Amino acid sequence: MDIFAVIGLFFGITMILIGQAMEGGNLGQLLQITAAFIVLGGTTGAIILSFPPQVLLAAVKMVKVVFMPPKVDFNALITEIGGFATKARKEGIISLEKEANNASDSLLTLGLGAVADGTDPTLVREMLENQIERFESYVNNAAKVYESFGGYSPTLGIIGAVMGLIQVMQNLSDPSKLGAGIAVAFVATIYGLFAANLVMIPISTRIKLIYQDVFLYKNMILEGVLAIQAGESPVLIERKLHSFILEDNKEEQANG
Repeated sequence: MDIFAVIGLFFGITMILIGQAMEGGNLGQLLQITAAFIVLGGTTGAIILSFPPQVLLAAVKMVKVVFMPPKVDFNALITEIGGFATKARKEGIISLEKEANNASDSLLTLGLGAVADGTDPTLVREMLENQIERFESYVNNAAKVYESFGGYSPTLGIIGAVMGLIQVMQNLSDPSKLGAGIAVAFVATIYGLFAANLVMIPISTRIKLIYQDVFLYKNMILEGVLAIQAGESPVLIERKLHSFILEDNKEEQANG
């Protein structure tokens, strides 16, 4: 589990509640079920209208990634591709046909299988690039759901505020009803801003950053497969793949 994601979420919530307490308020003042229905329910409806079911399902699955990001071991991948390159040089490209099924990544399996079948290099590149692009689209669309939620919710907060003020204006003659209307008005705005800036937009940003390494991993596979097909030496291939990685990443994976 990524402890920093958990710390960030709880730290933000805690600071807001502490600030509320320092102003003399209490938690009960922020718990307005009416405001929650207007802002969260309305924003959820807008999201359902905006995105097809498969994208919404992908977004739900991505919540786990925020707190438990996929592990990407670049050094292990380079060693694995170097091993396939060595075998291809010693026993020929056709020897990779059986080895492909034991690859650690489905993209690597696809690429090695295509190379072993004698597929044209241009077609191999197109196949792998298409797979990478589809995966990038899957991730970016899922992140877009949270980004859009963060865009819609402040506006729904304003709608909730206006609705609350309408109730206030209609009950000016009855002071006992003014407090509830004003509370809904202001709390709805808080809910919209809270959902956007503390939860949804940070989730979207984190998903994109987490998958930057995954996309790099996939592109290293692409270059490694094409290098094997071109008959480059295992040492040269490993050097080429190491050039994709920043020095701090190399040191971190070497030590960890």
